[in-house]
Amino acid sequence: MTLLKEEDRQALKEEFSKLQHPVKLVMFTQEMECQYCRETRALVEEIASLSQSLSAEVFDLVRDREIAEQYNIDKIPAIAVIQGGEQPKDYGIRYFGIPSGYEFSSLITDILLVSSGDSGLSTETRDWVASLESPIHLQVFVTPTCPYCPPAVILAHRLAVESDLIRADMVEAIEFPALSNKYQVYGVPRTVINETVHMEGAAPEPMLLTKLQEAV
Repeated sequence: MTLLKEEDRQALKEEFSKLQHPVKLVMFTQEMECQYCRETRALVEEIASLSQSLSAEVFDLVRDREIAEQYNIDKIPAIAVIQGGEQPKDYGIRYFGIPSGYEFSSLITDILLVSSGDSGLSTETRDWVASLESPIHLQVFVTPTCPYCPPAVILAHRLAVESDLIRADMVEAIEFPALSNKYQVYGVPRTVINETVHMEGAAPEPMLLTKLQEAV
């Protein structure tokens, strides 16, 4: 049984024909499956089947603890989007929770983004990111029904592509209520920067840059 409609599969095959470098989707689940682990795994494996340039690896959070720690995975379901090939590149792009609804488009955009290795950020942002000396962790809280969430997720992931010091997570707020409560997520998207600085809404790049400067 497939999760995607045939017309969507064909459209994705056409999109994935543009991939410049191979992309690997590394998914973490658990033997005692979590609420959406089974669906997330099925989605990842179906996407990977649509192009020879895509592949999927599935690990158990407990049984494969060392691999999970290598990818900084501490909750499931989780997906790491990695540039594959002879010299794999982990840009620090993570999905925690199933990328369904509007977030499905974020995952597809990220596959193309990671394949290109080009963040597409403005010169001003690139210059500031190049000056970073300390790490930044971005957590973008979303829900599948939020049409404003994907731009916030993609912007955070573009920053992760630009610098090894930046890692960026999409966090599905409903699946991780403890985290949502911790960071006082009452609306989405909500971006949390280094645990302390918060930003509401799908802010444009210059506004996020200001918040990043505040955080460091």
